[in-house]
Amino acid sequence: MRLAVLDVGSNTVHLLVVDAHEGARPLPAHSDKAELRLAEHLTDDGHIDDTGRSRLIECVQHALEVAEDRGTEDLVAFATSALREAPNGPEVLAAVRDETGVELEVLTGNDEARLTFLAVRRWFGWSSGRLMVIDIGGGSLELAAGIDELPDAVASLPLGAGRLTRSMLPGDPPSGHEVKALRKHVRAQVAGQLRPFETLGEADHVVGTSKTFKQLARLAGAPGAEEGERVPRMLSLADLDKWVPKLAGMTYEERAELPGVSTGRAPQLLAGAIVAEAVMALLDVDEVQVCPWALREGIILRRLDWIRPDD
Repeated sequence: MRLAVLDVGSNTVHLLVVDAHEGARPLPAHSDKAELRLAEHLTDDGHIDDTGRSRLIECVQHALEVAEDRGTEDLVAFATSALREAPNGPEVLAAVRDETGVELEVLTGNDEARLTFLAVRRWFGWSSGRLMVIDIGGGSLELAAGIDELPDAVASLPLGAGRLTRSMLPGDPPSGHEVKALRKHVRAQVAGQLRPFETLGEADHVVGTSKTFKQLARLAGAPGAEEGERVPRMLSLADLDKWVPKLAGMTYEERAELPGVSTGRAPQLLAGAIVAEAVMALLDVDEVQVCPWALREGIILRRLDWIRPDD
């Protein structure tokens, strides 16, 4: 079957079309992204403003048309932290449904962690042993660990790279005081959530997912996208110790000139690096491997697992 997954995140609306059937690896057929930056359309009390709602409806309608043009048989649509946390999220979701016919499933943070973990487990397989998965999104940080396809411990924290940039790194470049305050804040938040993971014991394989990890690994010398998704891409704590002060001294424009860094993601790269550094340091992890699969693939795999052979 041809399946489309629509991911409404804090930064983008991403449509991924795949050819898939039960027991087989989903094969990407088409990808379409639209810059949304929904978090930039929040009022002081956290509501999504009219412009943000209209822009979201436009992006969803466009994605729906692309999916139909690509011969999609089924569409799974979901949203993450920006809509989950907005007080008027239900009204915005209703407006999207009324205007486009698309019913967005709002995932909890723990749902995000579990589905991302599922994707990572399927990618690396059982031979990877006990997995520890770190996912840094635009609005939240998800952690998951375990030995099966369902993690034994999960956590979701409001430590997304975009969120932290807006709230704690307003300078371009940020001041030393801003960077120091953010590092202290992140470490305190992460440290308070690590007990369940520490009781599981040392992970056999620590994995980073999301665009943030991909970009940071690229800065550290990992192969570019043109080398294919099966090429191992690693990011060490030593790499982050080197790059965090470098990124802190750069303007957004200067960061955008770095290899693998897009203009849209450049402002939040420092915050993402600080979060990655804090989690790895507090978990005593020297190195992570970047996984090309994450939440979207987890959604696809869950959908395929629900399909009966006669469906």
